[in-house]
Amino acid sequence: MPLVLVGTLLLIAHLADFGPFGSWPWWAIAAPFAGAVAWWSFADNSGWTQRRVMDKMERKKADRREKAMDALGLTSGRERHATRSKKDAARGSSSPGASPDASADPTRRDPRS
Repeated sequence: MPLVLVGTLLLIAHLADFGPFGSWPWWAIAAPFAGAVAWWSFADNSGWTQRRVMDKMERKKADRREKAMDALGLTSGRERHATRSKKDAARGSSSPGASPDASADPTRRDPRS
């Protein structure tokens, strides 16, 4: 898109005979348009464009799922892990991935009981 914008500005300046652009040859004015066509051709043929679209859809899906979980009052696994890590750090746990010991935190209940 920037190449198209530059090409359009050069074309307008050339047609208006503005500054040195009025004396430039036509191939120099058309070069940004040719570059844009070459870039779009490469991006489409290499699959780069499709990958960007798929990544964008995945981000939207993840955001939508997280928003739905928040609306239901459920936290995502990432938030639970962050909360657990903060509690472990506050307790002074030596390993961040260690499961908390029931004797270390008397307010914590076993969910199976």
